[in-house]
Amino acid sequence: MILSIESSCDDSAISITEIDTNKLLFHKKISQELEHSLYGGVVPELAARLHAEALPNILHECEPYFKDLKAVAVTATPGLAVTLVEGVIMAKAIAISLDIPLIGVNHLVGHIYSLFIEKETVFPLTVLLVSGGHTQVMEVKSLTQIQTVAKSMDDSFGESFDKVAKMMGLGYPGGPLIQDLAKGGDRLKHNFTVPLHQSPLIAFSYSGLKNAVRLAVLDADGDKNKYKDIAASFEHIATKHVTMKLKKYFKTVKPKTFAIVGGASANMYLRGQIEELLKPHGANLLLSELKYCSDNAAMIGRVAVEMYKQEMFTSLTDLDIAPRSTL
Repeated sequence: MILSIESSCDDSAISITEIDTNKLLFHKKISQELEHSLYGGVVPELAARLHAEALPNILHECEPYFKDLKAVAVTATPGLAVTLVEGVIMAKAIAISLDIPLIGVNHLVGHIYSLFIEKETVFPLTVLLVSGGHTQVMEVKSLTQIQTVAKSMDDSFGESFDKVAKMMGLGYPGGPLIQDLAKGGDRLKHNFTVPLHQSPLIAFSYSGLKNAVRLAVLDADGDKNKYKDIAASFEHIATKHVTMKLKKYFKTVKPKTFAIVGGASANMYLRGQIEELLKPHGANLLLSELKYCSDNAAMIGRVAVEMYKQEMFTSLTDLDIAPRSTL
């Protein structure tokens, strides 16, 4: 079995995964959403303190599995420096005390493998990663063959939802709050400009749209009914930006198997629009279970199983955090 730790942002999670079967034997996550909602977003130092409290409590529940562990895996990149280090320190301590190998996992690869928790892998595939920190399209042929073909030039898809929610005083995390508010609104009420709609670049940008929404929120002057239309129009244009760029990309690279991963992949409007986009191509759409879209240790464990089989271990001295690492 492999014990895996996730602490890249505001979720403390540990899992136990069986190597031979990919079976998830244990998984527990403690969210910090309530604590951070008071500030409208994640406070890194607070997150680190909460990890220091939560991770040992979860680890205590894993003690019955210790005798069967063959490795310990941990998210080492990317993420918040002060939270990543909490998981890495724990992983190193476990590796030393149990005398087992250490596996450093890239969090973004973890999101790709959230598709395959308790399943076999399906490659090659085109992946759209949408989260609070990233918006990018990747061509994935295997664990070690991942090419990023498009990414955000500024704000990410998920980050823009968080910031719009903060503008409206809705709280954190913004994704589900905006999604719920948008259900009662008119998606065509505000004619926000689709970002980069005239640009030939296959890239993403949300800073301009975010500013347009800010002006609309100011004009609404606290009217909650008007907020519904703003939320619906924002969600529509934010998603249309993604689908327009994917449509342009599909003119040169025909999709066969397409996947959406990351915390913001739980957005049902995004899922529906991309499903429609793929229909003319006859492409298969892969989606993570909703409970595995956000950060979790189960996805880190699924990557770790593949890395263990390929003996992709990291020494205690070489494993270090890399907050801004990408694919």
